[in-house]
Amino acid sequence: MPVIKILPHPEYCPNGADITAPAGTSICEALLDHHINIEHACDMSAACTTCHVVVREGFKSLGEMEETEEDLLDRAWGLEPNSRLSCQAFLAKSDLVIEIPRYTINHAKENH
Repeated sequence: MPVIKILPHPEYCPNGADITAPAGTSICEALLDHHINIEHACDMSAACTTCHVVVREGFKSLGEMEETEEDLLDRAWGLEPNSRLSCQAFLAKSDLVIEIPRYTINHAKENH
């Protein structure tokens, strides 16, 4: 199973973490399964950008981005060339290093 190394985030994962998940799992699902409660205001339906992550290592192992994701990412806070919506980025067999941006475009937190 691939390992996802999450860099420290002051709210969601203050000390960082290493988690595992089966290939085919979205990054968002893997984080939530390990109690890293990343925002996902649209319930992982690719309709917002609150689950935006920056893939620091392993970006090319993820599947191709669909046009919907590309269009939504244009609205994400802190967009970088290796940004993905974690609900649309599915694990392959390679390990990843991700960073959860400090902010989202949401003005209020969702309670999922």
